[in-house]
Amino acid sequence: MDINDLFLCPICKQIPPNERKQFLAQLDYKINRYKKGERLVSRGDTVDSLYVLLEGSVETELISGSETTLNVDTIKAPNPLAPAFLFAENNRFPVDIVALEDSQVVLIPKSSVLKQFATNEIFLQSYMAFHANRTNVLSERVKLLSIRTIKGKLAQYILSRTQNNHFVMGMNQTRLAEYFGVTRPSLARCLSEMIEEGAITLKRKEGEVLNPNKLKDSITH
Repeated sequence: MDINDLFLCPICKQIPPNERKQFLAQLDYKINRYKKGERLVSRGDTVDSLYVLLEGSVETELISGSETTLNVDTIKAPNPLAPAFLFAENNRFPVDIVALEDSQVVLIPKSSVLKQFATNEIFLQSYMAFHANRTNVLSERVKLLSIRTIKGKLAQYILSRTQNNHFVMGMNQTRLAEYFGVTRPSLARCLSEMIEEGAITLKRKEGEVLNPNKLKDSITH
């Protein structure tokens, strides 16, 4: 991993090339490496540094009351991990973070981040924009989780990914079941029902919405 890959990350990519050398010179950081399946952080751990995933991918997990592991999100490099919680009053990770493959993370202490905020307006604006965008994504996630039925969750997920009646699932059925916090057979059954009812077509991970009203009815019933 090259530390210059930091400038591929959304919160740093807008920094002009002629300012990047100085940015790194003023930055305190360390690099942690994780093997596939290794836990980066546990829910409740204090967020005292900005975590930037520069290589690999991770998933955020939450254990429900029934001891079911719910996949909250999958994050691929290069991206920051829970940057908003660095400045929260209760600055603790709300989820477990586990490596899906061998990964590398840059840790930047809070004091160093604050120093960059004070001297680099572009970095500050990019950080705030990323947080705002992530808030929108997580709002959609909360909306998805609030839907009671598996079929409704699946319909909402498909509609949110549909453009010009075309959609790409983005995950295989096993991963999607984990994302919803349901069993794979239950998810597969609902998917088959949607196809049989003529609501969608699906081949591998790509499909077409044939009857959006049927999907919307699944969300509300």
